[in-house]
Amino acid sequence: MAELNPWHIHFARLARYNVWATARLLDAVAPLSDADYRRDMGLFFKSIHGTLNHLLVGEHMLWYPRFARGVSPKLELDAEVEPERDRLGQALKGGAANWLPLIASWPAERFDATLDYTTTKGVPVSLPFAATLAHVFNHGTHHRGQITAALTALGQPCPELDFAYCLHEEAAREKAA
Repeated sequence: MAELNPWHIHFARLARYNVWATARLLDAVAPLSDADYRRDMGLFFKSIHGTLNHLLVGEHMLWYPRFARGVSPKLELDAEVEPERDRLGQALKGGAANWLPLIASWPAERFDATLDYTTTKGVPVSLPFAATLAHVFNHGTHHRGQITAALTALGQPCPELDFAYCLHEEAAREKAA
């Protein structure tokens, strides 16, 4: 394991938030009927299912291999890779948990380097590593926000997903320990 520096601490915190928010969102989505879950809600990826599926594709099937192995899979952003909602939820939870050990494994200087990859359209790109990693977690927050808006439109309760609530829960657990 690499020596932890402020980058490790920051991105580990974002990765823990991603795990926390993903679980809370999936709990909120679970009671939906299949019709509501798959209904076109006017989201970029149409439905709650389409948006969750996009999160699996983008975060775990495209970005994770780029960061973990330096490979750029060829997948469309709207490819339905898991039609079964329970398996999709489990894949999202498992994928979110994978980021924590990956982040801890990087040497400190990795965060100041670049991430070189190929886009889904085959274009080679080189971007700042830390900023691109921030994009991965920001992207998840963006799409979870779309799903919470869809839940509200469906008249369903919406989970509180603000990062500060995750931090409050972490602080309370640390205090109790």
